[in-house]
Amino acid sequence: MARGHALRSGAKKRVLASCILLALAAARAQAPLSEPGELPKVWITGGPNCLEVPAWQIHEYNPTLYILRESGCTNYEKPFLYLFFGHDRALLVDTGAGQSDAAVVVQGLIGKWLKREKRTSIALVVAHSHGHGDHISGDKGFAGMADTTLVPATVEAVQQAFGITHWPEQAGAIDLGGRVLDVIGIPGHQAAAVAYYDRQTGILLTGDNLYPGRLYISDFPQYLASTERLVKFTEGRPVAHILGCHIEQSATPFVDYPIGTTYQPHEHSLELGRAHLLELLAGLEQMQAKPVKLALRDFTISPREPRPETQKK
Repeated sequence: MARGHALRSGAKKRVLASCILLALAAARAQAPLSEPGELPKVWITGGPNCLEVPAWQIHEYNPTLYILRESGCTNYEKPFLYLFFGHDRALLVDTGAGQSDAAVVVQGLIGKWLKREKRTSIALVVAHSHGHGDHISGDKGFAGMADTTLVPATVEAVQQAFGITHWPEQAGAIDLGGRVLDVIGIPGHQAAAVAYYDRQTGILLTGDNLYPGRLYISDFPQYLASTERLVKFTEGRPVAHILGCHIEQSATPFVDYPIGTTYQPHEHSLELGRAHLLELLAGLEQMQAKPVKLALRDFTISPREPRPETQKK
């Protein structure tokens, strides 16, 4: 009898411990983020009159995160760049497309930030979401810039910069000083593709692997594994927004803008959510025996033959 009571008591303790762990995990997932922010209701695209459109739109998500969009009047890709500030370093993700002068724009933005914060300098790390031309074209402007580290968009450079020993299974990180971003390898669209998770805002940057538009897949098994990796990584973590590098989808469900469109007056919002990540995984799992194009409400899965790394997307 005593032994039976002890067994029941032990089982109750284990159940209680499991409930506590689940409650703690839920609390962590629902905990308020230390640095929330706001996204604009609309983004400038590229027209209708390019004489009146700025070359870059700069949006302050909050005082330590800026989102830059290159105008469609400059390049039809209209990519998004992300600039994070920590205490010791700033991190820029991507440098733009075509004749990008991102270095000049970012230098000016950093100068204004320093003036506001009453500081004289801050180190800058320039990294990428992946290695396609519409995300690295502005690299040359940062080469040789004082107090700046440029991380080439190669697997080897990414591993070294972010401490990733086992690519792509192991996540790396970068500490900006009081601000840590996790770096997750997500090849499949491009060999050196990575996602960045900012612990302070709960923002997950997914590059060209997930955004409102055409998701081009060069290596299907890798892309599927990368999506599974992101789903697992985000379990128990707050995800305020998933932000990619383009908007190609229109505000009309299942309808995207044709390739080369510079002016998108009724485009989809930039931000997606974790539910879209789960939807992407479900779509990939559905087709893994025979990858085919699949149009979903907010994006289109587009498997295709691998292309040379020098080509876009």
